[in-house]
Amino acid sequence: MSNGHDLADLKRRMEGAINAFTSDLSGLRTGRASASLLDPIMVEAYGSPMPLTQVANVTVPESRMLAVNVWDKSMVGAVEKAIRESTLGLNPMTDGSTVRVPLPELNEERRRDLVKVANQYAENARIAVRHVRRDGMDTLKQLEKDGELGQDESRAESDLVQKQTDEFIARVDSLLAEKEQEILQV
Repeated sequence: MSNGHDLADLKRRMEGAINAFTSDLSGLRTGRASASLLDPIMVEAYGSPMPLTQVANVTVPESRMLAVNVWDKSMVGAVEKAIRESTLGLNPMTDGSTVRVPLPELNEERRRDLVKVANQYAENARIAVRHVRRDGMDTLKQLEKDGELGQDESRAESDLVQKQTDEFIARVDSLLAEKEQEILQV
């Protein structure tokens, strides 16, 4: 850890958590339909969960409608079920091998629901960042226990890991605040 290389690895992994969070937030719609809205949805396909984008093509035929063209007709029911059971509150309709997803008007209640989903995504990102911190701290403890790192060095490295963690948590909170404001604008 003392060579700084592992600190860079921890930063890279925390950056990954932020990128995943940003991707999740981009799926929350605030105005018109977006094909990325369905990106976080996992479909039970061939005995294992798969991202929706690996079993279907998502298009935006109208401003308040998504069309999900499922490649394997046997998967249409599973895709419809996954969309219906997602936290997005959508009500899909099947039309042959296409699943049409009308997007409800964003009323005040729907906006509040989207904010709750955004908060859920933010908490998942915070947890991911904390897991990376825990891995870093465990490595430091092990190095100290093995005698490869002195107690003072270990404490200094721990402080750096914690400072980095705090910075990434603050970024998550900042991104969440921006998205909440975007969702709640009427």
